[in-house]
Amino acid sequence: MQPDDWLADTRTSYDTVADSYTDLLRDTLPTKPYLIGVLAMFADLVRAAGGGPVADVGCGPGHVTAHLAGLGVDAFGIDLSPAMIDNARREHPDLRFEVGSMTDLDLADASVAGLLAFWSLIHIPDEALPTVLKHFRRVLRPGAPLMVGFHVGDRSTLKTEGYGGHPMKVHVHRRTPEQVAERLRAAGFAIEAYVLFDPDEPTPGAAVFARRPA
Repeated sequence: MQPDDWLADTRTSYDTVADSYTDLLRDTLPTKPYLIGVLAMFADLVRAAGGGPVADVGCGPGHVTAHLAGLGVDAFGIDLSPAMIDNARREHPDLRFEVGSMTDLDLADASVAGLLAFWSLIHIPDEALPTVLKHFRRVLRPGAPLMVGFHVGDRSTLKTEGYGGHPMKVHVHRRTPEQVAERLRAAGFAIEAYVLFDPDEPTPGAAVFARRPA
């Protein structure tokens, strides 16, 4: 596999499932009170740091971006998949969405007041994480918060089908909160909190709150 094959496979996979994925997620967030809770905490942290534009990186169909906007956050979305961005723009025409890759984040230095990666780092292999996190730190203002949500585990799997039975070819990398925190520390972030979701389920979730030091 060439170094960027996984990126092309991820883009193609989510282009393929974009409509089914959008339909699946459209109304699910209101049923997830703990996810709503951490998003509210993140919004509060953004406001406490002075407010400003917030990047939802790996935004998919934009449902979380829209939720943040509903909390009064100046949120915009970025996603690798053009089809996902088309859906996000259709679903939320009043918000800003752009096609882009977190491996080469096209945002100016210190230009955002917060950054959210909500279950989007799960497709980034270990060898690409330092580059991604370097971009996250670069685009965040000093003192600005970062929240990362992800599947918890200690292995990687290849997803070949999903979201309406469509074919996919995308790797899902599960990591522990401690592993994610250590990666963030190595990238120059200060870790502030971990939150674990559904700890008794086969695949728990987690959120790590971090901050670019002032």
